[in-house]
Amino acid sequence: MSSLLKVDAFRERITAEAEDLVANFFPKKLLELDHFLKDPTINIIQLKEIHSEINLTVPDPILLSNLHDGLEAQNAKKRKLEDGGEEDMVSGTKVFVVPGGMMKSNANLVELIEKVKPEIRTLIEKCNTVKMWVQLLIPRIEDGNNFGVSIQEETVAELRTVEGEAASYLDQISRYYITRAKLVSKIAKYPHVEDYRRTVTEIDEKEYISLKIIVSELRNQYVTLHDMILKNIEKIKRPRSSNSDALY
Repeated sequence: MSSLLKVDAFRERITAEAEDLVANFFPKKLLELDHFLKDPTINIIQLKEIHSEINLTVPDPILLSNLHDGLEAQNAKKRKLEDGGEEDMVSGTKVFVVPGGMMKSNANLVELIEKVKPEIRTLIEKCNTVKMWVQLLIPRIEDGNNFGVSIQEETVAELRTVEGEAASYLDQISRYYITRAKLVSKIAKYPHVEDYRRTVTEIDEKEYISLKIIVSELRNQYVTLHDMILKNIEKIKRPRSSNSDALY
């Protein structure tokens, strides 16, 4: 009996929390995110302001002690490439240590990411709570009179979609760090290639723009969920009308 009471208490807690989220938290959060979108840190026009300097100097050319041997080695590499050999045969600079210690991330983007990530996590957690509430309101399966149930199912589907999209934003941030790390490693190995350095800059600019889009999408999702649930709140809470209501 105590277990049933605990389950009932859980249902009541989820109901109270979800109703408060829809009525109060969602409007409050969408206004906060709308204000965040007007913050100067996320509205930089000249993207060069978010660039991060890559402190990897170009090493001095290596002088070969034996010119003949050096030419033979170069010709051997050239022949292997012409014969269809792997490009890895052309090795870059060996990296033993990075000058200045650890190669830092882009501080501007790291700061912005640390502000956006908690917002993504909050949306996922709150959507999960509201989704659980709506699922608990779905009545047992019966023939007919299921229009309200279909509205509940559509609401659950929308909440699940928002959860998935928010989770994909976290994946996107992880992919940015991995991609940037690979490019910086390429710069350390091939410091003479300017294109690698430019690509890091392009990746940083792309991530900055993506972060602003993510914040905008988070705000829009709060607006959409709040509007959708409030417009259908009666059907969500009472998916099936009683027989007496159906007579009138």
